[in-house]
Amino acid sequence: MRVTPCQAALAAAIGLNLLLLFCAWRGPGGPSPPPPSSCRPPRGVPGVTVLLRDFEDFENDLAGTARSFASLPVPVLVAAETAPYPPVPLPAEVGFLPLRPAADRPPPRPELHIRTRHVALVPDGTRAVPGLLERMRDVLESGDARLVAAPVGSAPTRCLELRLEPREWTARYGSGTPGVCRAVEGTAVLLLRTRDLFALPFPLARPVPAALFIQAAFRGWGLRVMPAAFPASRRPPFSPHGRWKAENLAETRRRRLMRDLGVKREVLADGRERWYGCSKETARCFGTVHARTPQYLLAGRWTPPCCLRALRETARHVTGVLEAAGVRYWLEGGSLLGAARLGDIIPWDYDVDLGIYREDVGKCRWLAAAAAGEPVEDAEGFLWEKAAEGDFYRVHYSRSNRLHVDLWPFYPRGGVMTKDTWLGHPQDVEFPESFLLPRVPMLFAGFTAMAPNNARAFLELKFGPGAIENPEYPNPAVKRLGQD
Repeated sequence: MRVTPCQAALAAAIGLNLLLLFCAWRGPGGPSPPPPSSCRPPRGVPGVTVLLRDFEDFENDLAGTARSFASLPVPVLVAAETAPYPPVPLPAEVGFLPLRPAADRPPPRPELHIRTRHVALVPDGTRAVPGLLERMRDVLESGDARLVAAPVGSAPTRCLELRLEPREWTARYGSGTPGVCRAVEGTAVLLLRTRDLFALPFPLARPVPAALFIQAAFRGWGLRVMPAAFPASRRPPFSPHGRWKAENLAETRRRRLMRDLGVKREVLADGRERWYGCSKETARCFGTVHARTPQYLLAGRWTPPCCLRALRETARHVTGVLEAAGVRYWLEGGSLLGAARLGDIIPWDYDVDLGIYREDVGKCRWLAAAAAGEPVEDAEGFLWEKAAEGDFYRVHYSRSNRLHVDLWPFYPRGGVMTKDTWLGHPQDVEFPESFLLPRVPMLFAGFTAMAPNNARAFLELKFGPGAIENPEYPNPAVKRLGQD
């Protein structure tokens, strides 16, 4: 059969296009990862990749650690937002993995650079031991743990239990069972499967141990601790300035990590606490509340512990000021409900409510100033003001942090306590003054506050029968307690 010039040209064009497609797929360095439509990391090959992630740019031992593990030999990668500065003389076979996106480069995909089935996250200043990474891998594959830790240096590591309470934004540590635990205290090499590492939402967050332990605990992963240890390098301690920088950077990283992981309080094994939420100098943890349902309730969480702590402190301060001034007050609404049920603030509440006798407002200098229309800050930094929504008062934790106690002025009329501002809440009703004659002390939020003399009858008048025994969210039409 005779081939016409047109057919020959068409065949040449098709062949050229096929060649171009093949070259684009193969790329300059061999077959490239699957295109974005597949978005899968390359299938793992046997072996362990060493990843150096936890180090400082200053006074580090990065070059020595990299040389030691590159001598095994195993693949070694240094991962950081940007290249270390001052520059570090890394061995030629050690790769650098930039993690910070740049406008002139593709987005970082660290999982595409680790081709082995296992990865070891090695802290700065560690020295390699031939065969120990492979033993860690064998322990991982022979049991049900998803993480294996081996100590670094002569200082002992401590096995810890780690219990997460997501609804309370809290991580609790305690003594763990030797060998199998949820976290370790002390410097350690951590080994896990590469696919497990990059299945985490924050695979390379710092500090690496805390990031991995908490994310693993969320998933119920076990951690096994090896008895064998890696040696630590003999390097001089940080200079005073270097120690100061390292401590500040560590605190900043840990706060950022806890924010990303949704942890606002850590309770350590010795009972000490670390707090990561709001304070007197910051805004509160949540924004404007709509339909009596804070955003955190819709997310399946309760009031952040830092906010509860601020509310307790504000309530204690306000009641102390009122008592010293001779202002008659009592626990109101949900705050009285919390006192009757728990002796504390309801764990999903976002303010504290107190009733006061309107005629006593002038006895308190801060209330009198607020009634005159001027917000005033007292000597302890609490801000007193008249509420914009009506005839009541509000005491904020601070000018910055608007967690608050509401003060509702009631007055007697024909033996019934009433007020001038009603916000339409179901429990916002008049009640007999006899509930306040007399007022009685009641445990609330770590101190003793004044309350109506028959709390159950008072609450059932406002909330209905069984209010104490049947907890419910503030607005069940938006979110019910049983929906969590």
